[in-house]
This record gives sequence, C-alpha cells and structure tokens, in this order.
Amino acid sequence: MTRSAPDSCPGVLRLHQAADGPLARIRLPGGVLLPDQLRALAEAARELGNGDIELTSRGNVQLRRMHDADALAARLEAAGLLPSPTHERVRNIIASPLSGRVGGWTDVHALVPELDARLRAAPGLAELPGRVLFTLDDGRGDVSGLGGDIGVHAVGADEYALVLGGRDSGIRVPGADALDALLAAAHAFQELRGEQWRLHEIDDGPARVAARLGLDATARPLEFGASHDIPIGWLTQSDGRVALGAGVPLGSLPARTAEFVAAVDHPIIVTPWRSLVVADLGESPAEQVVRVLAPMGLIFDANSPWLLVTACAGKPGCAKSRTDVRADAAAAVATGRVAAGPSDSDPNGGLTLSDGTDAHSGLAADAVEVAGRQHWSGCERRCGRPRGALTDIVAAPGGYRITPAHHRTR
Repeated sequence: MTRSAPDSCPGVLRLHQAADGPLARIRLPGGVLLPDQLRALAEAARELGNGDIELTSRGNVQLRRMHDADALAARLEAAGLLPSPTHERVRNIIASPLSGRVGGWTDVHALVPELDARLRAAPGLAELPGRVLFTLDDGRGDVSGLGGDIGVHAVGADEYALVLGGRDSGIRVPGADALDALLAAAHAFQELRGEQWRLHEIDDGPARVAARLGLDATARPLEFGASHDIPIGWLTQSDGRVALGAGVPLGSLPARTAEFVAAVDHPIIVTPWRSLVVADLGESPAEQVVRVLAPMGLIFDANSPWLLVTACAGKPGCAKSRTDVRADAAAAVATGRVAAGPSDSDPNGGLTLSDGTDAHSGLAADAVEVAGRQHWSGCERRCGRPRGALTDIVAAPGGYRITPAHHRTR
C-alpha cells in the first residue's frame, strides 16, 4: 500500500475539521486517567465543545465541536494531559486494563509511564504516524489481538513475546529488556516506513524490523484473536478490593456523568472497548458507586444489549455518513431489536428482520433486528469497526444493508 496523503490523525494541537466542527483527540497512555484529569476533560467538553467525551478503540478520548483550540490546549496542559507538544499524537499505548489488579502474568501498567517518557525523550520518534499503536498485554490476550504495531505479550512472570505488526514474532525478551526492545522496534519502523503509516503495510515489515534488532525467533509464535471479554461489573481484585467495569453506551460519556465518575476519586482506566474501569474501591463504596452511576446510564450488567453495539460517528459529525447511525442504533437497543448472539446453526448468522423476510438490503432503520455483536456504519468505510466477527449494518443509498458475521450465500 502506498499512501498519497500525509498522516492527518488528529491530536490536541492539530484538530480534525469534522462536519460538526473541530475534533480533538487526547492520548491517554495505558488508558489511565486521574480524577482531576477527568474533571478537566468534562469541563472542556461542556464549556468548549458539545458536552460529551467520546471514548475511542485505543483507550483515548475525543472532544467534538471545540470552538477555542488555544483554551483547550491550555486546560489540558495544566491537567497533565499534554506533556509534549512534539510527541502528543504518538503516545498511543494500550495496556491490559485489569493488569496488576485481576489476573495476568505481570503488571504491564508498570511499563506504561517509562515507555511514554522514553517515547517523548526520543526526537526522531516525534515523526511517527499518529496511527501507530503500542500494545502491552499481561498474557491474558485481551490487547495483543487488537492489531497493534509494536508490543509485548507476557508469557511468564518475567518474559515477553515481542509482537510486531499484530503478530507474535517468536522473539522472546526478559522483562528487563522489554522497553529497550519496544523503543528499538519503534526506531526501526520509523527508519523503514517511508510513507507508510502502519507496520503491517510495509512489505515484510515485521521481519525487517526484527532483523534490524538483531534478535532471533526462539519460540513457536502464539496466535492472537480479537477479545470481546469486556470487563464489566463487579471485579474482585487480587488485594481484595473491587474494580468496577462500566459500559458507556456507544462510547459517548456525558460531561455530567464524567464529573460523577471523577467524584469517586479513585483510579480510572479507559478501555479499548469504549468502557471504563474504576479501581481500588472498598465493597461498600463500590455498591454506592453502582447505585449512583447506573441510573445515569453507565452499564454494570455484562448481559446488556448496549455492549453488543458499536457505531461510527454518523451524522451530524461526519459529512460522508448517509444518516444518523447512532440515533438508529440507540433506537434499536431501546426497542428491544438487539439480542444476545446467534446460534452457530442459525443459517442467517443471527440476522432476523422485523417483517419476517430474509432481505439484507434496502431496509428502513426500524426494520433492522439483529442478534449478537454489530457495528452500525454511515457509509462503506465502516469507521470504528471493532476487530473480529460481527454483523455489519451499513447505511447504503437505498437503506441499510446487513452483512451477518458468518454470511452464507444461498
């Protein structure tokens, strides 16, 4: 693949001119937010934007309709959310959200601050594309399958697999060398990439990066798949305290709700599944948090149909979208037209239609009734589509077109 345009991935200092106004993307290495930082985001969303905080599939956040870019930058810098004007777009680091608290071989969150600091300290890495993604998986397999460029995957308490282009390279490194390997791979990618934005776009990119590192594959590569085990609800930590996983409908967090989350005054992690984890709670405070936040729309039920549905920005945020897909998807959930996943024997791959037909195209929004994981898109680009098997619901010129996850041609 050859890119004909420069990387235009948005940040704080370079906003994206969306159809509904300027959009800012704020990087959160490891998805970690301090309560005061969430308050600052909520205030910026309410006072400078449309009043919502959007969670992204990389554990970052976005603010829409920003009418004062300078004021936004000043607020975020004061909150510690803009530590480097030169490297702000390249700090895309996903870490296993529950690492160090529930399960996993080791606490990969301990690596995040130093990886971030070393990225920012390397002048040459400021030119990495804003789409490059670093993944730190503690061995449970939740983030290694998300299509990162450079990462590590714990295979023991003090050993990691080096992940290149979303695949296990077969290279194994001790824990003490993990960050050196990540930084060396980032430099190698920058030297090789030319006009490419992602490592997998380079011919034999992972092998060429590995060769530059001078490291040999010594193990049979692990297979990574997309994980859909979103941490939701009551999660007992290894220290006996509680982490609460909270789903956010369509990844859109109202500023007022965010202020209530911040008022809990405990660590907050934004996950790559557009949800939140509020950690290190006692049992009684955790119960109170659920009582307050559930009526505000946060989801603590792992069986909620909201957890099956994702959507692109749609209208009015995207000029290419044919309709307001978020409103249509929300209506499908509200009216009970989203149900649990299909049986493997279902010949329609989980697709049913409210009129009883087997038509897959030209559908009005209120005629769509789909079981299982689904992504609603305003056009054929299918922006924001999660990895893995799901049903695609795409707005076409004549109505919605549906492609089941396991579509069979009759």
